Amino acid sequence: MLATGLADLGITAVPDRIDKALAYIALMAKWNRVDNLTAITDPEQMVTHHLLDSLAIHPHLLDADAILDIGAGAGLPGIPLAIFNGGRRFVLLDAAAKRVRFMRHAVATLGLDNVEVVQARADRWAPQQRYDVVVSRAFARTADFVQMAAPALAPGGRILAMKGRLPRDELSDLPENFEYTVTSLNVPGLAAERHLITITATS
Repeated sequence: MLATGLADLGITAVPDRIDKALAYIALMAKWNRVDNLTAITDPEQMVTHHLLDSLAIHPHLLDADAILDIGAGAGLPGIPLAIFNGGRRFVLLDAAAKRVRFMRHAVATLGLDNVEVVQARADRWAPQQRYDVVVSRAFARTADFVQMAAPALAPGGRILAMKGRLPRDELSDLPENFEYTVTSLNVPGLAAERHLITITATS
């Protein structure tokens, strides 16, 4: 299922990366029994709803080198993207201790040396660098996410807000100095609406 989905998304299905992605799902399923990381408990659904859903934005990273995932939760979309993008650097930010513990364990277990996990509230965190892409997956209202992401954004960088159904009411609340485009995402094996809102500063 994962290999077929990767092919549909145009991602090279390297065996080692597939093994790491499936090991990540196995870790999530194991920890989920105690820490309630996700409402999805079926491993096959985790492949579609977590792995492939996260990887659907892979082409939209473009030439980004440094990527910040705000409100990463159990590591989504950051860990799946990091597995299949070993040459890029990822920082995963979340405020919840149990989620951070899981992400750090997963990063260490999978040997993801291109990932750093940070425990902090996004609205209180002072980034030490700027990022080419700041991403979130169903984390907050779009305008709130933009306000949290903007201080960490490199000049010319992009904010990627991953959504299910398109929240048109949220788009009218964006700060005046930002513009956006909307892309419909097709997630293999997932019969549900998915959208990507790409937001850039106009000044």
